[in-house]
Amino acid sequence: MARRCELTGKGVMVGNNVSHALNRTRRRFLPNLVNVTLISDALNRGIKFRISAAALRTVEHRGGLDAFLLKQSDDTLSTLAAGIKKEVRAALAV
Repeated sequence: MARRCELTGKGVMVGNNVSHALNRTRRRFLPNLVNVTLISDALNRGIKFRISAAALRTVEHRGGLDAFLLKQSDDTLSTLAAGIKKEVRAALAV
């Protein structure tokens, strides 16, 4: 399972631990991923995602999962999220 947010695409970053003596050793900065079930108003069901805590705050700020998906570009979404976006768009068009 990849350490990548399904909604924003945020992933692992790399950098250095720097000691007081300026010795540098490589390290990884992992995103704060949480398993959540977000409710879609258009689909009337919950969808399980593995997203970052920052993405969860952004979803709430934009007014829910449907509004977030419609505003988010397709290149940052996972295949699951892109499929849900198509379903939401179809449900709102009816």
